[in-house]
Amino acid sequence: MRIGLIGTGRIGSFHAATLARHPEAGSLLLADSDPARAARLADRLGATAAPSVEQVFTWGVDAVVVASSTDGHAELVVRAVRGGLPVFCEKPVAPDLNRTLSVLREVAALGGLLQVGFMRRFDAGYLTARELVRSGSLGRLHTVRTITADPAPPAADYLATSGGLYRDCMVHDFDMVRWVTGREVVEVYAAGSDAGPPQFRQTGDVDTAAAVLTLDDGTLVTATGTRCNGAGYDVRMELSGERDQVSAGLDDRTPIASTEPHGPPPASKPWTGFLERFGPAYEAELNAFVHLVRGEGVNPCDGREALAALRVAEACELSRRERRRVRLEELPDLPDR
Repeated sequence: MRIGLIGTGRIGSFHAATLARHPEAGSLLLADSDPARAARLADRLGATAAPSVEQVFTWGVDAVVVASSTDGHAELVVRAVRGGLPVFCEKPVAPDLNRTLSVLREVAALGGLLQVGFMRRFDAGYLTARELVRSGSLGRLHTVRTITADPAPPAADYLATSGGLYRDCMVHDFDMVRWVTGREVVEVYAAGSDAGPPQFRQTGDVDTAAAVLTLDDGTLVTATGTRCNGAGYDVRMELSGERDQVSAGLDDRTPIASTEPHGPPPASKPWTGFLERFGPAYEAELNAFVHLVRGEGVNPCDGREALAALRVAEACELSRRERRRVRLEELPDLPDR
């Protein structure tokens, strides 16, 4: 199997290293808008560097991994699907909801295979939480709390094209709410603050946000996110039911300290970022993609699943801007959901 990977930045380099050592992946062709960067990575991994992205599609590959900048995802996904190639795409599929819908309509019309990168679906803690909820061990679920906190803001040029805190960051929480609980979000009310570093105000984004989500069975969800958590990288999900409650993401590296006299000690080595925290999950999702290309297993996160999380993020952004409750039915969707 020959896989073409487009985009050799931070996440692309990580994916390339995973595929380079995968026993079933075979050869790897790397491409980037900066050919020299792709060549340097190819040299380190024993892969082949293409002189441009065009060669990924003309030199012949069996599948494509899209890890380029967000603004290029839609075009690359469509081109891969039109060429009959299975494609793995880092989220998002496109920078906005309407373009995402357009891409997914074409994928569906062509019968394409698209897996979208929502890596938390492969994290051991979230997998266990899902099993406990689905088995009824927690009883009727009444409250869910999610936290995503980055230790430091990204660069201003990244913020300008990121899509904002809800779409870029908290969309992972929205995906987990659906995936773990098995329920749909029907209404949101969201607020955000840009009181932190000036680049957030300059780009129209917020550095901290909160949202209350109502699920279709009445379960309430509070989702919070920030780019300014100096203690470290903190991603958690707490699920409370009538019988029991559990937390995914709570371990000896969670960057939080107890103020109780007999509470647990603070983490001696807090998580520093998403690649460190979710490294095994990233590897597992690409392993799933390789097997999917081989015709084995089912798609763990297709375009419709990714769309559902994006629609929640879009609803939150609309709620923040207009300072009102937003029903998910207000947003466009694909038919026959």
